[in-house]
Amino acid sequence: MAEATARARLRYLRTSPSKVRQVLDLIRGEDVDSARDILGRTDRGATEPVLKLLDSAVANAEDKLAVPEEELTIEAAYADEGPILKRWRPRARGRATRVNKRTSHVTIVLARLSEDDLARKSESDSAEGAARRRSLRRRRVEAARAEEAAADTDEAADDTTEEETDEVTEDDTGDDVVDTTESEDESADGGE
Repeated sequence: MAEATARARLRYLRTSPSKVRQVLDLIRGEDVDSARDILGRTDRGATEPVLKLLDSAVANAEDKLAVPEEELTIEAAYADEGPILKRWRPRARGRATRVNKRTSHVTIVLARLSEDDLARKSESDSAEGAARRRSLRRRRVEAARAEEAAADTDEAADDTTEEETDEVTEDDTGDDVVDTTESEDESADGGE
């Protein structure tokens, strides 16, 4: 028996297929939750339309297959070439060169997770998995805070050494001149 799938298509997207494929390669084979996380952290122009298309595919699956979002995985994601808009750009000596403005047809196909994958996922979401994730997060946060505190103390030490050193500059004759404005101010105060 063939497995039921839900699909969503986005046609005539004004982005080249190669740029869309870079985003689709990141989420192919992932479950819907992790795909959304990946897309949320991806800084590409094609991310927003792909995320909207993923939401549409999830809505199609929930409506037509009656499968909850947590049980869906991205079975296929691909971008085909659409029509190319041909424009002209002026060049030197009265010539012109063609500019191809490419379009894409993007498709995302969702399928239900297998029973084994569902069992594995529910096991990882259990209390034991949650406790393990919390302890790992706690360790990461403590390490980051310790690293930040060490960086702050290093910056404070650097600031004090910079204040203590005198600034050396060259005058017009090429002789080194030591800037001792702080000591001159102190001697002026002491003489009064």
